[in-house]
Amino acid sequence: MFFDSVPIWGLFLATIVLVVLALEAGMLVGRLRQTQAGGKAEVSGAMVGATMALLAFMLAFTFNGAAGRHDVRKAMVIEETNAIGKTWRRAGFLAEPYRSDIRGLLRNYVDVRVKAATGKMELGEAVQRSEVLHGKMWAVAEEVNKKDVGGRADGLFIQALDEVIDLHLKRVTVGSRSRVPPSIWATLYLLMAVGMVMMGIQAGLSGVRRHIGMDLALAISFSVVLFSIVDLDRPQEGLLTVSQQAMEELQIRLNAK
Repeated sequence: MFFDSVPIWGLFLATIVLVVLALEAGMLVGRLRQTQAGGKAEVSGAMVGATMALLAFMLAFTFNGAAGRHDVRKAMVIEETNAIGKTWRRAGFLAEPYRSDIRGLLRNYVDVRVKAATGKMELGEAVQRSEVLHGKMWAVAEEVNKKDVGGRADGLFIQALDEVIDLHLKRVTVGSRSRVPPSIWATLYLLMAVGMVMMGIQAGLSGVRRHIGMDLALAISFSVVLFSIVDLDRPQEGLLTVSQQAMEELQIRLNAK
């Protein structure tokens, strides 16, 4: 969607501009109404408070959801690392050449996962290559099962490999497809714009000139919160990236064997 194509820092600056412009627009409207009404116009503080409270609720709800998904992504890195390591170990039960074939494919698989997570490979390409490797590994597993070389040990290996393949879909879903919906972003920005306009109108009607520094401080405060939400929602961008240390350490161990 369009929102995802905008850099995080671009959204940060755009939010500051939006808040300041909304406040200034509200002040202009408030002054105009005050002049037309001969100094008797006023805006309900309860309405402004209710709008801002609704905005605060939506921000808290969205932040909580983004933070929860961020934690899930971190946990899934550990879970997938353990599953791959378990598959590697159980591949040791297999007879040659199956053992070497599977371990070679697992090395390639871990390389793809690390490159994708660290931005060295496009996500779409990484998903495609991962699925190709799944097919190759499963073809080896089917061959092992047909020959029934090791009996129960082969079954344990196939079970571990199946878990790796299942975790791929989970990680792709949570990592790139489970995001804050566009409708939520639209609601947040709409509420923020309406709330800032109403605050500006209230200030304009009161006849008190707001200091530009206060406007900027308010704009930056909202921008920081929204920046944090976007940062949490984009695991491969920004400051709050998901650590790949566990997978990288596994990559080093596998390549050393």
